[in-house]
This record gives sequence, structure tokens and C-alpha cells, in this order.
Amino acid sequence: MKKIILLLLILCGVNITYAQYKPVNQGSSLKFTIKNLGFGIDGSFGGLDGVINFDPDNADAANFDVTVDAATVNTDNNLHDEHLRGDSYLDVKNNPKIRLLSTKVTGKRGIYLLTGKLTIKGKTQAIAFPFTAAPYAGGYQFKGSFKIKRKDFGIGGASTIADELDVNLDVLAKKG
Repeated sequence: MKKIILLLLILCGVNITYAQYKPVNQGSSLKFTIKNLGFGIDGSFGGLDGVINFDPDNADAANFDVTVDAATVNTDNNLHDEHLRGDSYLDVKNNPKIRLLSTKVTGKRGIYLLTGKLTIKGKTQAIAFPFTAAPYAGGYQFKGSFKIKRKDFGIGGASTIADELDVNLDVLAKKG
């Protein structure tokens, strides 16, 4: 019995070492830019969900498991957006979520490095990018950016759009 109580106390102590946050849509943005025939096309996603365990003084214990709703892709052009939701691009019918799962977080003093896995259209690729974390309204504001190659995720085939796109994150997370 003493071993069970000790185990429960240890597990409770582990849960106290970091706070759990939930990303919120209001005030957050996930934007991307990609070139098509030399012109930049801007877009965004919504439908943030997931769990962020984060303590700024113990980055090694942090982890992120965040998704966005792929069907929310928005380039301010309804025809283009419907095309992006289709089979040759995001295939939202079979792959409704885009997921970022951290495998390691390092850093201190507000500047961190997330290493993890990004899953789009059922394909997972390793990713690493720097981000900042600042206290904000009872939670945190996480900002970061990275580049990915759409073809690594089987998106767009031989389309005229560029292979590389820029992604910018500005995510507000509140205690969950």
C-alpha cells in the first residue's frame, strides 16, 4: 500500500512540474505563403486544437500535440480553397487534421527549439524550428516560423506552385 501511495505522489509531482495549456483560435494565427508563377499566395488555417504542456523554466519537460482543421484552409478565393481541399492537395475528406507533435523541446529565457513530427495528408516528416514563448493573458503566446516542401507530403503533384512554402505561427494558449 505504501508503494502505491508513493507512486501516486510521484505521479502527482510530475504533473505539477509543468502546466497544461490549450491552443485557442481567437487571437491565434497559422499563416502560409507559397509562390505560384512567381506571385506570392497567402493563406491561413483555423480550427486549432490540442494540448501544450509547458513550463518556461523546464523546457525539457515540455511537449506539444496540436492540430488544425485542414478544411479551414483560406486563401480568400473560394474556388482555390475548394481545390486545395481536394484529393491532389490536402484531401481533407480522408485527412481532416494537420498535426504537429513535438519529440523534444529545448531552450530558455523565452527562446526555444521544437523538434518533432509534422503530419499532413497522412504523411509525417521530421521538423525543427525555433519559437518564442511569452506570458500572455493567463497563458502563453507562442511564435515561430519554418519552411516545408509540399511534395514531401504528397501535395499538389506537378502543379505550377513552388515546392517550398513558409509557415508562420502565432498561437495563444490558455490553461486547459
